[in-house]
Amino acid sequence: MESLSPKVRKRVETLREIQSQHDELEAKFLEEKAVLEARYQKLYEPLYTKRFEIVNGVVEVEGVTDASMEEGEDKANEGKGVPDFWLTAMKTNEILAEEISERDEEALRSLKDIKWCRIDNPKGFKLEFFFDTNPFFKNSVLTKTYHMIDDDDEPILEKAIGTEIEWYPGKCLTQKVLKKKPKKGVKNAKPVIKTEKCESFFNFFSPPEVPENEDDIDEDEAEELQNLMEQDYDIGSTIRDKIIPHAVSWFTGEAAEADELKLDDDDEDADEEDEDDEDEDDDEDEDEDQEEVKSRKKPSGQKKGAKRQAGEGQPGERPPECKQQ
Repeated sequence: MESLSPKVRKRVETLREIQSQHDELEAKFLEEKAVLEARYQKLYEPLYTKRFEIVNGVVEVEGVTDASMEEGEDKANEGKGVPDFWLTAMKTNEILAEEISERDEEALRSLKDIKWCRIDNPKGFKLEFFFDTNPFFKNSVLTKTYHMIDDDDEPILEKAIGTEIEWYPGKCLTQKVLKKKPKKGVKNAKPVIKTEKCESFFNFFSPPEVPENEDDIDEDEAEELQNLMEQDYDIGSTIRDKIIPHAVSWFTGEAAEADELKLDDDDEDADEEDEDDEDEDDDEDEDEDQEEVKSRKKPSGQKKGAKRQAGEGQPGERPPECKQQ
């Protein structure tokens, strides 16, 4: 601002006042948006309850009993509900599929429902995963909570907190046991047993820990922590914004197809923009080549010191009017 002239500085000050008015309106919009989202979240709840009951065989849909009798006992006894509903829905999503290992699948078959809710103090949201009795852990509900900090542009993730999973002995999916044979020549030596962290969806409930003092980590460690937190938030927001509200579309694969079509359209748009840029660059190169050729030729019939034709680049001439689209 100090480098600006007084007149320009005054104009910029006026622009800043306009920006302040815009920011006030935007703050009101975000408040009203939060109220509207909360209102519709309540309206969604009965639908999510119906989905839960059908998926888990609590209720039966119309026409299934009659159809089962016509198809015979084998079909009638195939089980209630929709088997592997949440596992299939999550595996169909590209981001979540990368997190689910083969070892996780049996445990995730026990997943009965996923819910989310906003939290106000501190601000953020919480995910809840409801499990049936299973041979892997005691918990019936696993939670993941995200604490956010309000920023001028968008909320920033402060930290994430996950449930401590109570694994049954020998059933921990986030660690693998390594047995090392003892060295030869050592009498009565027992094999060395080590545990090593392994890839698993259930690592999602042990999020990266943010140190209280930023000076405790160097720049490289801070960058790695930032990447891990962003990846963790991507998983959580994908479950909240895509899987929970559109679970059946992910189960059937329709949502994945729609995502692929959207990505293809984005790629085509990007390719067209690149082609347009290349064409513009080619046109500029041709213009430069033509100008270079002209500059090498002597102008015919024009003497040194000759005046330019009237209206050609004269000072004070207005440029062509630019019409706003």
